[in-house]
Amino acid sequence: MRAGRGKRRLGWQDLIVGSLVLGLVAFIAVRAGTALNYSWDWSSIAAYLLRFDREEERWVPNLLLLGFLTTVRMVFWGSLLAAVIGVVFGLFRVSASLFQRLLGWAFVELIRNLPPLVFLFIFFFFISSQIMPLLRLDELVRAASPETLAVVSFLFGRPELLENFFSGVIALAIFEAAYVTEIVRAGIQSVSRGQWEASRSLGLGRFATFVRVIGPQATRRIVPPLANQSISLIKDSSIVSLISIQELTFAGSEVLVVTQRVFEVWITVALMYFAVCFVFSLAFGRLERRLAEPDSGAGAGTRRGAEGA
Repeated sequence: MRAGRGKRRLGWQDLIVGSLVLGLVAFIAVRAGTALNYSWDWSSIAAYLLRFDREEERWVPNLLLLGFLTTVRMVFWGSLLAAVIGVVFGLFRVSASLFQRLLGWAFVELIRNLPPLVFLFIFFFFISSQIMPLLRLDELVRAASPETLAVVSFLFGRPELLENFFSGVIALAIFEAAYVTEIVRAGIQSVSRGQWEASRSLGLGRFATFVRVIGPQATRRIVPPLANQSISLIKDSSIVSLISIQELTFAGSEVLVVTQRVFEVWITVALMYFAVCFVFSLAFGRLERRLAEPDSGAGAGTRRGAEGA
């Protein structure tokens, strides 16, 4: 990283823009209270974030926080699965095999050209309903020890809702994987053909060339669009509430029915989604900066050798 490159400090333009944004938020809040004759009451929302369990004598998550945790779990496992599927089909898209290229193309075109809601319903009612009973997750949960159930609860949420959770994760992952596939394909194809030819002239095979030369270069170009797609996955996760998965949007709807606090509930839900998206954005931004550092990443020396060959 360049020595003279430091963090940018806040200037007067930033203060003006920040003040305008805060003023706009305050204006909307006042108008919501006066024009709609709305009385704000945030105390009822706090009770649905945490509640005091008298039996355990401690504070435990309530509906909104439980839904938030379910969303975080879905995003984490969905992102991992989407990345795996996307990388596999992305490699298919640039494969020398015609069958693999056609398979990758069919996957992308079939999934990407369906509305997410339509795909979710098709997957849940026609595919997941046939596959999940074969996995016998309910039997595994009933036979599991308390220690195993505690681990399952931490990783996947309530064990009795495991089938619904996996259905939502797989549906989201497959849908997002179609876009990840194109990101991977574009990243690999953006590396000049001369890199392959130079590596071949150095005696590297196709696999070694990809791992040591093409892969590191493609990764730097894949990370920024992959970050955007991961954030899209967070926002798209809200649609699984329609198949009764108790994530954040579903929990918000339940709290709304009970409290009738429209603005407070959805503002709270929006802030929770923003928190997850912002954390992902910071994490990917830091990774992107590390990958952009000169001579960083595996394969830099090999790449220079291939370019000079």
